[in-house]
Amino acid sequence: MNLVRACPWRAQHHWRLREVWRTKGLRGTHRQRERVEDRRWPGWEVVVGIEVHTQIKSRKKLFSQARTAHTNDAPNTSVSCFDAALPGTLPTVNPKCVELAVRTALALNADVQRRSAFDRKHYFYPDLPSGYQITQRYAPLARGGFLRLSRGDFIVRITQLQLEQDTAKSTFHAGRRVSLIDLNRAGFGLMEIVSEPDMRSPEEAGDYVRTLQTLLRAVGSSDGSMELGSLRCDVNVSVNRYGQPPGTRCEIKNLNSIKFMMTAIASEVFRHIELLESGRTVTQETRGFDENKAETFKLRSKEDSPDYRYMPDPNLPPLLLSQEYIEHVRSSMPELPGETRVRLLSMGLSERDADVLMTIDAGREVGFDGEIGKGAIAYFTDLVRGRDPKLVVNWMTQDLVGQLASRKETFSDNPVSVEHMGELIDMVQSGKVTGESFTRELPAFLNTCVDQEQSGKTLLRHMISHRSLDYPSKLAKELGLIALSQDDSSLVKEWCLEAIKELPQQAEAARKGNLPVLNRLVGKVMKLSRGRANAETVRTLLLELLREER
Repeated sequence: MNLVRACPWRAQHHWRLREVWRTKGLRGTHRQRERVEDRRWPGWEVVVGIEVHTQIKSRKKLFSQARTAHTNDAPNTSVSCFDAALPGTLPTVNPKCVELAVRTALALNADVQRRSAFDRKHYFYPDLPSGYQITQRYAPLARGGFLRLSRGDFIVRITQLQLEQDTAKSTFHAGRRVSLIDLNRAGFGLMEIVSEPDMRSPEEAGDYVRTLQTLLRAVGSSDGSMELGSLRCDVNVSVNRYGQPPGTRCEIKNLNSIKFMMTAIASEVFRHIELLESGRTVTQETRGFDENKAETFKLRSKEDSPDYRYMPDPNLPPLLLSQEYIEHVRSSMPELPGETRVRLLSMGLSERDADVLMTIDAGREVGFDGEIGKGAIAYFTDLVRGRDPKLVVNWMTQDLVGQLASRKETFSDNPVSVEHMGELIDMVQSGKVTGESFTRELPAFLNTCVDQEQSGKTLLRHMISHRSLDYPSKLAKELGLIALSQDDSSLVKEWCLEAIKELPQQAEAARKGNLPVLNRLVGKVMKLSRGRANAETVRTLLLELLREER
């Protein structure tokens, strides 16, 4: 990795540093959008910008050699001297965190800065041992860029992407009435991704965060899990009458759920409108969100940059990236979601099938230090070789994922290998075991009861529930699921006679020419055969037997 670092004497270049650290319009201009009236707040325009803080999935922290702790680890067991802010300790940049941040910036179409720098943001909280946070407020790693949302072919502009360290975690103990501090999280590498105020509704904000989560997982820089606390959002909201300048914005801090974020935005919009319509003004402030009451509440008046007393970090020289290094990261980038979607559609999949596959894939596990986890897309890509893509996606999304879901499991719990799943599909297609083909000949109301007895699906269910490592061909023989051949016609005839005996009314109706009723007899035979009989053969034999009994 060709990271180039330099440390010039800052005192000799004070005038240049002042220019470098000068605020450069972090808040973008109010972008005019085509007016779309929202029935929830007619006549009002909502303006939303989001700051996303997402943990970088690295084995080590951003400025120390301490390992990144798991959420289940005991408190204060993964802490270095630097993380605890002991005197005399110095930071060392983790190059993997830089690489993953550059990956993310390139995926966001941002301009990676050849020169970036770290500064200190001072504030005093119990979960911040040093009394300041190391961040990149004025010389970020990347500027500009955009993210295309999954709905409406709309883009959200990106202001900047910056590296910073996470704080410790404080937990209030109600019984002892004390706050407990866990330093395991202190020093985790964070990316702060700041958007322009381009969103105009809670739904667009939710779509933005979901799309960003998918991108982060695709490049392997973060798992983007809001449930585990590795992705948090600060949302800026303002309202104004259409055609008028933007109103006063308020920031809602530390939202850790897309659902709660959308609810918080709507609550804040209604609060602003109520204030303005009653002749009062909106005060710029930082607010929290009460999940139980579904409303925001005041935390403090909004701080400006001078309140944090930003200053260049004297222990960290500017971070210089060579163009060769940036191009190396670009050339090693994994496939991005937009590219994946185009590839899936070019294989003949429908928009719906591509969306389902990508939705399943979005939940895949992300490895450490950029290791891309194997998800549904990679599974499909391997499985589809030499097979019909539409057939494969149906087996994956309807049968495999469906049976996993019925067991309350996700795709990451899938025990069926690509090789075994491929053999099962091939066996069904060749007629060695029955699959979905015979159900196409039956009406929809009958497929439900027959489906459970299909040999192919029975075999797949067995492979999942028993976590079997045997090949499907061996399991099919052991379970007696091999499709019947022409030599087994006597056995099929016995099942047909038994079906006629057990369903006399349907048999009599079919004998009188009511052929749709015949499907119930076919379904009964398929159930008796556990799906091994051929549905067309069963239909023909039933008709012959019913004619003979006239």
